[in-house]
Amino acid sequence: MSRISLVTLVVDDYDEAIRFYTEALGFRLVEDAPRPDGSRWVVVSPGDGGAALLLARAKGDGQRARVGDQTGGRVGFFLHTDDFARDHARMLAAGVTFLEEPRYEPYGSVAVFQDLYGNRWDLLQPAR
Repeated sequence: MSRISLVTLVVDDYDEAIRFYTEALGFRLVEDAPRPDGSRWVVVSPGDGGAALLLARAKGDGQRARVGDQTGGRVGFFLHTDDFARDHARMLAAGVTFLEEPRYEPYGSVAVFQDLYGNRWDLLQPAR
């Protein structure tokens, strides 16, 4: 069986990204290890199962230009929840910017938010 375990997210700064993902989004810091080249191996996860994020500090102008726009302005990340109202309220209280009011679609409750760099995410509680 194959599965995607990590997705790289290019960030400006390890520590500010760790703070945002752990404090504002409630992710767990899985690993933060120094690498011989001076970079760090930083992994955060929203919970058990599914893919985690590898937070990679941008190197060079080309990568820095992609921070916050890794998917060309489209929603590129989907955070599933089992309690939309709880997580939406907690994220708002933590200062997360939502780009729309919650919507109730046939596939579930959803609202687009952005991370600290501007990448777009869906907070989604799938319909049962």
